[in-house]
Amino acid sequence: QVQVVESGGGLVQAGGSLRLSCAASGSIFKINAMGWYRQAPGKQRELVARITNGGNTNYADSVKGRFTISRDNAKNTVYLQMNSLKPEDTAVYYCQISHWPRGDYWGQGTQVTVSS
Repeated sequence: QVQVVESGGGLVQAGGSLRLSCAASGSIFKINAMGWYRQAPGKQRELVARITNGGNTNYADSVKGRFTISRDNAKNTVYLQMNSLKPEDTAVYYCQISHWPRGDYWGQGTQVTVSS
């Protein structure tokens, strides 16, 4: 089994910054892509950013230029640096780990609230 634990959420004013972290642990063979998703109340979960084990990244249009995803393969950890936060970024943020050969694992989610 693989455990996925997020941290770093909280309350911040518009224009502020937060850094989310997500660490995978347990019986890990190989981690492929790692990603961050978010779900706001009444909305579907959406991709925020994703990074492959080769370092290729992709972002939702709404966060391009403001958010940066990175990973530390030695620590099985992925980060999401969020700058210039907006109230519409308020959501529960979930980390997803794509593990080979077991498939996808999700964290429990961390709340990010941006006040105007």
